[in-house]
Amino acid sequence: VLGICGGVASLVLLAFAPNLVVVAIGWCLAQIALNANFAAITAAVPDHAPHQQRGTIGGFLGLAQTVGAVVGAGLAAAAGGIVGGYLACAVFLVIASAPYVAMRRDLVLDPADRPSFSWGTFLRGFWISPRLHPDFAWAWLTRFLMNLGFAIGLVYLLFYLDDAVHHENPEAGVFLLSAVNSLALLVTVVAGGWLSDRFDRRRIFVTVAGVVMAAGTLSLAGFHSWTAAIIGVAVLGLGMGVFTSVDLALMIDVLPEAIDRGKDLGVVNIANSLPQVLAPVVAAPIVSVLGGYSTLYAVAAGVTLTGAVLVYRIKSVR
Repeated sequence: VLGICGGVASLVLLAFAPNLVVVAIGWCLAQIALNANFAAITAAVPDHAPHQQRGTIGGFLGLAQTVGAVVGAGLAAAAGGIVGGYLACAVFLVIASAPYVAMRRDLVLDPADRPSFSWGTFLRGFWISPRLHPDFAWAWLTRFLMNLGFAIGLVYLLFYLDDAVHHENPEAGVFLLSAVNSLALLVTVVAGGWLSDRFDRRRIFVTVAGVVMAAGTLSLAGFHSWTAAIIGVAVLGLGMGVFTSVDLALMIDVLPEAIDRGKDLGVVNIANSLPQVLAPVVAAPIVSVLGGYSTLYAVAAGVTLTGAVLVYRIKSVR
């Protein structure tokens, strides 16, 4: 509920922001509120879902993220302007969240069983020792690398189409490629999680996903054409769909302690959001100084393959 209220307030602030400073403040507040909301929803999975269904549920969560991004863009476009777009998204946030808030039944700890709160313990809790919890550390690093490779693969598509492919309308081309990527992701996101549950295996699915994603970015690296771009982003989406569902189940399986699931999954969420920030920082010097787009997409492939290999350092999950 707090995430919804904060999200609505930040979206309204963005709708009527008079200058860039207020836009920056509104955007940061939206990230804080909506990511808090997402972390709380994700924490419900280990609280309620048995081990043998977590991959499938992860698939549906991944499906919701992908469809949500498309619906949000559609709402903004249909509203016919910046103010209307943000307000439409704010209203939809309330409508979409109301069933969850009304129907969800939390498992509430008895006050006697709750640990005493202190700010020192709270802040120290965000450090999860790799020495004490190596499987969690390797799983976090795997997720970070796979998301970084995916983000690098998408962040410079506009310039890739303009500079390397020489597409006549790169903006429209990026829109189409994004749609192809999302559709490909939707094809595998639920099926990948279900198969992971069916065979009770996580690591092999993460590895296969990484190899498929690397194949997609290598297509972009080796063939600078419109056809190669479509094939590349489609293959990248197929791999990311499998990874999105299976990796959530894997991360839940290696959480250190049940009492800290919400906080630990918040730490996991950093491995999703940080790559989106770092991808442009990594990509810019590669494109401008270190070899251009072929090198950029080869690096993206190398990053995802590294994640696909490191997942086997996790020992407590098959």
